[in-house]
Amino acid sequence: MTAVAETRPAVAEARPATVAEARPAALAGRTELGRITVADSVVTKIAAQAAAENPDAGSAAARMLGYAVPGAGHLGMRDTNLDALPKTTVQVDGSKAYVNLEIAVRWTASVAEVTGQVRRHVRERVRELAGLEVDEVHIVVAGLATDITPPPRVR
Repeated sequence: MTAVAETRPAVAEARPATVAEARPAALAGRTELGRITVADSVVTKIAAQAAAENPDAGSAAARMLGYAVPGAGHLGMRDTNLDALPKTTVQVDGSKAYVNLEIAVRWTASVAEVTGQVRRHVRERVRELAGLEVDEVHIVVAGLATDITPPPRVR
């Protein structure tokens, strides 16, 4: 008499999925508590303030047909002012932000250096305060601030 071994097809044991397997990959703006959305207007204010924190950059005068409007501040329009916030627009797409700035640069300051500093600082502040990566900071230098009174000298 020969013994016949019973063969059964291998069946995978059902096991509960671990927490790490059950949770989808981490998405930007999502936490275990829900979803976080930062409005474009909030990021716009953060970017404008970050740009204005540079002492050699500020708000450029309003332009019409490519020319600065002299005395725009008296008409209630934006005037060249290194203490004011520059014209800023932002588009937020998920976890990325795209920033457009229109600034004035103080006369005798290097435009390339000032725009580089502004670009780096805006990226850092938006990342720090809003948690968004800034893919692009498009800067238009719309004017040079030549008639701005220098800060008082300390004697």
